[in-house]
Amino acid sequence: MTGTRPWVAGLFLLPALLLLGALVVYPIGYSVWRSLYDAGGSGFVGLGNYGDIFSDDATFTAVKNTAIWVAVAPALVTGLGLVFAVLTERVRWSTAFKLVIFMPMAISMLAAGIIFRLVYEAEPDQGVANAVVVGVHDTFAESSVYPKARPAADSGLKASGGGSFTTSGEVRAGSPALLPLVGIAPNKLPGDPADARSPEASGDGVSGTVWLDFKLGGGGEKGAVDAGEKGLGGVEVQAVRDGDVVASATTGGDGRFTLPESADGAQLRLPASNFAAPYNGVDWLGPSLVTPAVIGAYAWMWAGFAMVLIAAGLAGVDRNLLEAARVDGANEWQVFRRVTVPLLAPVLVVVLITLMINVMKIFDLIYIIAPQPSQDEANVLALQLYNASFGGGGDLGLGSAIGIVLLLLVLPVMLVNIRRLRRERQR
Repeated sequence: MTGTRPWVAGLFLLPALLLLGALVVYPIGYSVWRSLYDAGGSGFVGLGNYGDIFSDDATFTAVKNTAIWVAVAPALVTGLGLVFAVLTERVRWSTAFKLVIFMPMAISMLAAGIIFRLVYEAEPDQGVANAVVVGVHDTFAESSVYPKARPAADSGLKASGGGSFTTSGEVRAGSPALLPLVGIAPNKLPGDPADARSPEASGDGVSGTVWLDFKLGGGGEKGAVDAGEKGLGGVEVQAVRDGDVVASATTGGDGRFTLPESADGAQLRLPASNFAAPYNGVDWLGPSLVTPAVIGAYAWMWAGFAMVLIAAGLAGVDRNLLEAARVDGANEWQVFRRVTVPLLAPVLVVVLITLMINVMKIFDLIYIIAPQPSQDEANVLALQLYNASFGGGGDLGLGSAIGIVLLLLVLPVMLVNIRRLRRERQR
């Protein structure tokens, strides 16, 4: 090698140097030159485009979100990879476990974005995330019975604030109260509703019926319980006097209810809990949660990558050190924190640096998952580069400046990685 003539070595290196110059050096040099000119490329603006990066609201939001990605996503994915790598040594079906965790890496960013766009759908019937959230919520909190119901015209029920309805007059024992509701199709009532029945006088108490004053095909008398009309079971009815609830009851399957003697002379109120809209989960792709939601999708994809690298490093750890720590009285958490993690530090640094470089270039997941109304809040530098240059902005000068800023942000991380590799070679 030392005796090789320089021109022979240069001849062999020439194809690689030409490719490197055409694909790396020339694009970087041209981007630096283009970033000094305006959108059309005819007017020299100097560093004006770089100033616009921090003065333009959309670009500044992209800078902030990129910083969030760099600070959160690599640490999250590395932590998950470490946990999964340790678990692979504890679970019985470790090979299957590794396969399941690593499988998302075989999916393209486009496919992963489409998958998580469906996962984060707002409707619980379509989005898996909201289906789980709504299921857990409804387990601990009762949902309203008839969210779209409202009093029928001339029913005597008036809106009383907060979504509740109260009778305009007082009720008396021996005079059954009729509380007709509309707003729901009879075939959309939950469960298997029974036919409504007219209330009967209940001694000193107050009785009444809450029912759907409408049936398919029409007919019947408004404000009266007609054959074929359905009772609204499970409706809470409160007797209110001077703003205080003196009695309450819940309607049966046929819509009838009975209140005690204390309800005599009070007004009847149907509280808002009967009509509140059902809980539909979390707005995952709204302005406040869209960035964490996309980071979650990224972690799902790349946790397998981190797990494989860390598991390879874990396989090379001297087990005698772990056993010595246990013999000295350390519990499993102390062994993990004080022995395993320090021994894996070189591998963890490699994973962390690789992911930091990767997230600075994140584009497709955000472009696909974030809907257009929330995409501005989820914007990052790579996406802003595309929007400024090709996505309608048409400002190649600003886009080139963003590209150079991305390069400058990546360079320190690359230099740290190169220095680390050199130190390892010297060992």
